[in-house]
Amino acid sequence: MEEKSDAKKDAFYDELRNLYDTCPRNNVKLIIGDLNAQIGKEAIYYPTIGEKAFHQESNENGKRLINFATSRNMVSGTKLFQHKEIHKITCRSADVHYFSQIDHLLIDSRHVSHLLDVGSHRYANVDSDNFLIVSHIRARISNAKKKPYGKKMKKYMKK
Repeated sequence: MEEKSDAKKDAFYDELRNLYDTCPRNNVKLIIGDLNAQIGKEAIYYPTIGEKAFHQESNENGKRLINFATSRNMVSGTKLFQHKEIHKITCRSADVHYFSQIDHLLIDSRHVSHLLDVGSHRYANVDSDNFLIVSHIRARISNAKKKPYGKKMKKYMKK
């Protein structure tokens, strides 16, 4: 997507925004995919991406992804967990000399506590230059019972 025109990139992010906005507010929303976005370690992006990025600087697609995530109050799950550099890589070149982190997982910041770990799985046999992103997610569901407001609960006893 790096070689695509700016109009196509804008159209993609407009469609992604529209799709995101149609989802119910309380649902857990995950965006996972190969977005060709290299996200760097710039300090101004730490609230969205954390400090554990693979690249030093973000490319144009990375900045677009960060702007989308910030506008929708999302966090990059691939940057939250400390891993060795080799486990951050999500893509390699055909000549195996260049490695990159261009596949990402975004999650709503209010649901970020659901994530236990996110990393790449390099040895899956998928016949691709991209590695799989593996995430461990714990569903945290509230089971609070609603109490009737202003009324006392009556106990019924058997006689």
